[in-house]
Amino acid sequence: MTTQGRVAAENRRLLVRLAIAAVVMFGFGFLLVPFYEKICEVTGINNLIKPDTVANTQVDLARSITIQFDANTHDLPWQFRPLQTQISVHPGELATVAYEVSNTRSEPVTGQAVPSYGPQLAGQYFRKLECFCFARQTLAAGETRTMPVAFVVDPGLPADVRVITLSYTFFEVAARRVAGEGAGGNS
Repeated sequence: MTTQGRVAAENRRLLVRLAIAAVVMFGFGFLLVPFYEKICEVTGINNLIKPDTVANTQVDLARSITIQFDANTHDLPWQFRPLQTQISVHPGELATVAYEVSNTRSEPVTGQAVPSYGPQLAGQYFRKLECFCFARQTLAAGETRTMPVAFVVDPGLPADVRVITLSYTFFEVAARRVAGEGAGGNS
């Protein structure tokens, strides 16, 4: 075999090896997404990166959960209250309640509601589909607003939990006025 023939044979072998390597890399890249999804599903990481969604759940008519509603403000002169103090729902059932908030200041104010749950473990089974807590709320001077909360209690909630308290606290998020402003001070 001549030198030119050996070089051609080596080039063919190299081409075959590179083609096999390319196919293996493509296959690995193709399988990486389902592999990653399975890892996230097994470890529970997937729950952190997906927004709250409600899968096809069945309503558990054998159980009732009492949901209590609470409303608070922190250093914010707003009036804030739930329109219902409690309701009874079946796990898996879609429910909607409303809160009312009023700005008692003579200027616009922006606030953000932060939810908390009692018992604390209930938070992982409480799926909010619509909530005023997802975004900051700006109320004009004297404005009153009714804001809905749509949610589902996951049927996986432990059976010993019969009462859940959903509490919201509104915090002011806009810059606070400096002492002396508005009364002849510099703006």
